[in-house]
Formats: sequence, C-alpha cells, structure tokens
Amino acid sequence: MANSSRTTPTEAQKATTAGSPGMSVIAPAVAWFIPGAGHLIQKRWVRGLLIMASITTMFVLGLLMQGRVYRPNGGDILDMLGFVGDVGAGGLYIVTRMQGWGYGAIAHATADYGTKFLIVAGLLNFICAADAYHIAIGKKP
Repeated sequence: MANSSRTTPTEAQKATTAGSPGMSVIAPAVAWFIPGAGHLIQKRWVRGLLIMASITTMFVLGLLMQGRVYRPNGGDILDMLGFVGDVGAGGLYIVTRMQGWGYGAIAHATADYGTKFLIVAGLLNFICAADAYHIAIGKKP
C-alpha cells in the first residue's frame, strides 16, 4: 500500500526551488539593484556571476566610450525611453549619477555606441531580474 504522505520528486524539487515566500519579493529587488545578485542569493552561482560580469562590463564599456546617461524628465519621448533603459542598471546607474559621469555631449560615433551599451545593459538587467523572480516563485527550475 502506497504512503500518501510521501511527495513525488517533482513536488520536492518545486519546494526547494521556490524557497521562502519572501524570496519572490527580495530576489527581483536585489537583482535590479546589483546585477546578478538575485541569482546568487538563490544559489545559482554560475548564472549569477555571468550576469554580473556581462551587465557590469557592458555598462562600464558604455561609460568608457563616453556614452550619455539619461536623466529623469528629459522631455523628449526618446529621452524618457533612454532613462528607463538606463535606470534598469540599478545600482550602477545610481553610482554613475552620484559621481556625475555620463553627461558629455555625444560628439562621435563611439559615444553613440556607448549610449546604446548603457541602455542595453539596463534592459538586460530588467530581464535578469524577471528571471530571478520566476526562479523564486518556482515557475522556472
């Protein structure tokens, strides 16, 4: 006779993957603020370190290419979209604004590419925060 109190392997995997109920709030918030940290706190070491390295490298390269960091309330719709992309980088964006970096005029092509690097780094971080959330709620193994 089968014991009904035993869980199937898939239920046990879901229980360990989902973690604590608070993780579904903490993981995406930490993932936004520090790229890759949402995965690291869920013990997804390789994925977290790859995300951290790639987003940080992309953001720093954008700054080194003298890319423009958008401010809130830019007025123009493209400036607003640029701001949303930039703010997606979380703590990297906050540190950049506090240090006063990224305010140069885009005078050459590499600066324009740098601006795109900054925006894409932020957008990629939004996607990674959503991925950390899906792992935290058990929707993704």
